[in-house]
Amino acid sequence: MESFSLILAIVVVTALAFDFTNGFHDTANAMATTISTGALKPKVAVAMSAVLNLVGAFLSVEVANTISKGLVDETGIRPEVIFAALVGAILWNLLTWLVGLPSSSSHALMGGLIGAAVASAGIGAVHGDVLVTKVLLPAVAAPIVAGVAAMLATRLTYRLGRKADGKAAEKGYRAGQIASAGLVSLAHGTNDAQKTMGIITLALIAGGALAPGSNPPVWVILSAGLAIALGTYLGGWRIIRTMGKGLTDLQPQQGFAAQTSAATVILASSHLGFSLSTTHSVSGSVMGAGLGRKGGVVRWSTATRMFVAWGLTLPAAALVAALAEWVCGFGDGGTALVAVFLVASSFAIWRISRREVVDHTNVNGGDGEPEPEPAGVVTTAMAAVTPPPAGVSEELTATVAAPAATADAKTPSAATTV
Repeated sequence: MESFSLILAIVVVTALAFDFTNGFHDTANAMATTISTGALKPKVAVAMSAVLNLVGAFLSVEVANTISKGLVDETGIRPEVIFAALVGAILWNLLTWLVGLPSSSSHALMGGLIGAAVASAGIGAVHGDVLVTKVLLPAVAAPIVAGVAAMLATRLTYRLGRKADGKAAEKGYRAGQIASAGLVSLAHGTNDAQKTMGIITLALIAGGALAPGSNPPVWVILSAGLAIALGTYLGGWRIIRTMGKGLTDLQPQQGFAAQTSAATVILASSHLGFSLSTTHSVSGSVMGAGLGRKGGVVRWSTATRMFVAWGLTLPAAALVAALAEWVCGFGDGGTALVAVFLVASSFAIWRISRREVVDHTNVNGGDGEPEPEPAGVVTTAMAAVTPPPAGVSEELTATVAAPAATADAKTPSAATTV
């Protein structure tokens, strides 16, 4: 290592802070369905996810290399540019966490890096082919592929298990759900932890501490894995509630299908070096699983808000990062001002979040939890033309008949009236 300046140290610390927010922001991707179906208790689930995120961080460096060597021209990037990129990514992560929306930490980082690089060195600093093939196309394809796979897997699961004993099958699917949730956590570590490895490696190259084209050092891999594991353990309970209960209502069979489909997509993308959004993959699979069960619902108003957040992530993070880079351009004073703004904004968001506390005690229900959002028009229409699962018709008939019988008993007969 040739040199390690103060600004480089600030960038590394800020990158690990982003990795920490990535951990609690994306805990829902691995454990929301497991928690919502009762397969694991909330604290056990996030602890398991944290350990497997750390293990996954050591399995591959392909995604890290996509960021450190492929997305932007590393020869024209200064450490201040990367610092500005991280500011945009962290603030977007915190804002979407505050409102409980599962947006993409990956795209927040990509957007921040693109915005800061363009503000510093112009549009030519971004490699457009890498952006399209390894970031934008996977962003569109991942939720569709995962959603269709989860929907088909859910239908197949119910078809194969229609003659199985209900309680025994549910217990088996919950065990399978725990295994598939572990696989998602492992996949998350191989994909998302590497993004921070890539950004730190890029900063070290920009600051002259590493030679161009270098792979992430071991200490970078370890620190990134620990940071995302710690964030995961603390749990992003607001987003877990949205993914587990706000988007659709899942049974263990659906949770198993959703997580298995998402894990397959994420692991395949990590192997190919795609900077995939695990949030997009898991959200798509959860919606697909919701539609795969007869009578299942997807709350499309929640999904629509989520889609809007996805569309805003890249440009919003890019804009904030570009402004931060402009201020950093005034020298050390500007960089210090951006750092103070980041800390103050983060603290303000945390203070606002304490007005309505969501944690492991009420993530699945409890005092203070808002009423569930009603199904939208699309879901209602689909439910109206979809036959309910076996056994539901009888329960529905009994439910409707009971009030009618009560009303008949209370209505005086004609002889009594006379």
